[in-house]
Amino acid sequence: MNTVLPLLGETPASLELPAAALENVARTPFGLYVHVPFCATRCGYCDFNTYTSDELGPGANRSEYAGTAIAELRRAAETLGPDLPTVSTVFVGGGTPTLLPADDLAAVLAQIQRLFPVADDVEVTTEANPETVSTAYLTRLREAGFTRVSLGMQSAAEHVLAVLDRRHTPGRAVQAAHEAAAAGFEHVNLDLIYGTPGETDEDWAASLDAVLGSPVDHVSAYALIVEEGTRLARRISRGELPMTDDDVLADRYVQADATLREAGFDWYEVSNWATDDAARCRHNELYWANANWWGIGPGAHSHVGGLRWWNVKHPAVYADRLARGESPAQDSELLDDADRALETIMLGLRLREGLPLSLLSGAGRERARVAVADGLLEPGAHAAGSAVLTDRGRLLADAVIRDLTD
Repeated sequence: MNTVLPLLGETPASLELPAAALENVARTPFGLYVHVPFCATRCGYCDFNTYTSDELGPGANRSEYAGTAIAELRRAAETLGPDLPTVSTVFVGGGTPTLLPADDLAAVLAQIQRLFPVADDVEVTTEANPETVSTAYLTRLREAGFTRVSLGMQSAAEHVLAVLDRRHTPGRAVQAAHEAAAAGFEHVNLDLIYGTPGETDEDWAASLDAVLGSPVDHVSAYALIVEEGTRLARRISRGELPMTDDDVLADRYVQADATLREAGFDWYEVSNWATDDAARCRHNELYWANANWWGIGPGAHSHVGGLRWWNVKHPAVYADRLARGESPAQDSELLDDADRALETIMLGLRLREGLPLSLLSGAGRERARVAVADGLLEPGAHAAGSAVLTDRGRLLADAVIRDLTD
């Protein structure tokens, strides 16, 4: 069972990592996540910890945010020191990070490079909304040391973007990908969402064709999840929009996989495809490997050596904590060996490398043999004694994982 730790109170002055959590951290892969909680508007399907200017009160303005994030970076270095881990990946997400000036994102990265040892081949990613970037903006990021950009495209169909409350026009995401390439980015990702109410087979095919007509080496494609409390959920509950059928979602996934494979992309995680190993998102691979990372920003989650904690959500409260010299952490939990093993199975099975069957319980291994017989798992090609999801198994990945871990 996870243990909720008492070390974080209502307004903790500091976050103290147990010695066991710090053990070997300096010798294992380590990433930094920087959350930028601002958006120009709220998309109808989004339930992330993001805020528009109308939703924020005093003390949470974009112009001061880089300095606030840097304050937490300093606390992170002090807490992890003196034997600091080498940063192998940095991921700036949101929200819309590119609502901040490029110089602000560059300043955050420069502080990371001053505070931490950084790998020579560090991967530095920023998410971006297509309408918030230009060639000049992206050139500044590339010069600052960013190596990868992930653009939120969602769809090439105007009416689908309208249902999702996305602001960019069809074609803008592809144009932004070309701008990223012109700015010198070798690694560019486009994010797609399938299964939006009203989306047709032709719409989805057009979106895939548009992606393949752009200079990208990575594609993410996610089934639309209708989250409670969102505007989209309310519209569906009122009958304004239909709920997408699971069979349609499966058809969309099969179509995406076939189209991307034919164009030279291979899946390496259930919802992610890349042209080669160098194009894979190494930061996300840290998450899937249950490795170590520190999350900077309001609502950001961290994991170091089995200790997981998360920050207060509201940007004003987050900024106020740091201004008073206090930790922004809200609470934490310590994972025991059983918890960590379970998460390793749940995350690892989604990867193309597959999962060592030795990690499963006796009952789990028996269920794995049944899943092989049912065509859901097959022997892994990367390591003896491992199993990987088949094409059919990927369609039922969540069910397979539940069955093996119950």
